[in-house]
Amino acid sequence: MAFEDLLEDPVIQKYLHELVGPTGMPVAAAPPDGEVTDEELAEELDLELNDVRRALFILYENDLATYRRLRDEDSGWLTYLWTFEYDNIPENLEEEMHRLHEALEDRQEYERNHEFYLCEICSIRFEFGEAMDFGFECPECGSPVESMDNDRLVHAMDDRLAALEDELNIDA
Repeated sequence: MAFEDLLEDPVIQKYLHELVGPTGMPVAAAPPDGEVTDEELAEELDLELNDVRRALFILYENDLATYRRLRDEDSGWLTYLWTFEYDNIPENLEEEMHRLHEALEDRQEYERNHEFYLCEICSIRFEFGEAMDFGFECPECGSPVESMDNDRLVHAMDDRLAALEDELNIDA
């Protein structure tokens, strides 16, 4: 899939935005053909050099950019030539989905295996042990905390896990 096609996908735009943030998004959204220096990108995009470098390093950490170093014979300065590797985005997104699935399974197990209490005034949720330590009173406002039914949350997690398993072709 070409850069242009990838960058038109809203899921990929969101993924890149989550990685590099709003200041790095111009770097991620404007991958040049071939190699480019961080200084060239900063000048072309009218961005601070540190913002460009931060975005490039994040892309590098996520296998979406590579670089090669050249040493200037006269000055000894190093120049980094960057290349964008957006072919890895679909694989990265799938790995993210697997991590989300695992985290959601862990959270669902936690929700199923704990009893919760809620202060309806402050909307603070406590585990049973915490609620007991506070005498079943909210430490913020002093109101009594009430037993909380989290079945809707657990069922919503069931639905989300099923959708992820379907998307990732995981046998439940």
